[in-house]
Amino acid sequence: MHFTSESRLDDGVLEREFTLGEIPGILWTPASTVAPAPLILVGHPGGLPALYPRLAARARETVTAGFAAATIELPGAGARPRSAAADQARADLREALESGRAVDDEIVDRLVLPLVEQAVPEWRTALDALLALPGIGGPVGFSGGVISIGVRLAVVEPRIAAALLFAGSFVPRAIVEEARQVTIPLQVLLQWDDEGNDRQQALDLFDAFGSKEKTLHANMGGHTGVPRFEGDAGNRFFARHLR
Repeated sequence: MHFTSESRLDDGVLEREFTLGEIPGILWTPASTVAPAPLILVGHPGGLPALYPRLAARARETVTAGFAAATIELPGAGARPRSAAADQARADLREALESGRAVDDEIVDRLVLPLVEQAVPEWRTALDALLALPGIGGPVGFSGGVISIGVRLAVVEPRIAAALLFAGSFVPRAIVEEARQVTIPLQVLLQWDDEGNDRQQALDLFDAFGSKEKTLHANMGGHTGVPRFEGDAGNRFFARHLR
C-alpha cells in the first residue's frame, strides 16, 4: 500500500488516498484514537471520482462515530482498465430496461459474476494492508454495494463481523444461493421506488440470507433518496456488532 496524498478535513478526519498495486483507494481515520478503531469497508457501484462527494460524506459520518473507513475502486471503473465484456453486458442490460423487456438471467450473470470474482479478492487484499496499519483494528464491517460483492465477502471473509448491504443492483441466482451461507448480522437498506432495482428480487435475496439477525430498512423514494437518518442507523448497527 502506497499513500499518495494526505489531508486533514475540517472536522478533523484524516483522509489519505492510496494505491494498492494499480488499484486506487481512500482511507479515512479519526483525528485521534485511544485504541485501534474498528474498520468499515465502504462499498459502492464504481467510479470513485464521480462518487467521491457521497462516499466522503458517508465515511466522515462513520469516522465521527468512532470507526475507520476505507474504499477501493472497482474493476473496470474510474481510471482502471475497461472490460469490453462488462461494457457489452451493461449495454444489453440498458437496452432491456429501456425496451421494457424482462432482464434475462444471462445478462445479469455476464455483468455481475465476473465483477464479484475479481473484486472480492481485491477487497480481501486491501483488508490485509489496512489492518496492518497503526490505529486500525478488527472486527471489520462492510457497508454499501454492490450487494453481490457484499454477499460474497460475507461468505468467504471471516474478518467481516457484520454488514450493512444496499439493495439496488441486479443479483445473479448463484449469489442468491450463496446468501443462504451468510450467518453474520445484517442490515439491508432498500429504496422502495428504486427505478433501477427489482424490488421483488431484493426481497427474495433478503429472505434467502441465513443470518439469525437480519433487519430490512425499506424507505420510500428512488435510488438516491436514502433518508439521512439511515446513516445514524447504520452507525448504531455497527456499534452493536464491532465493539
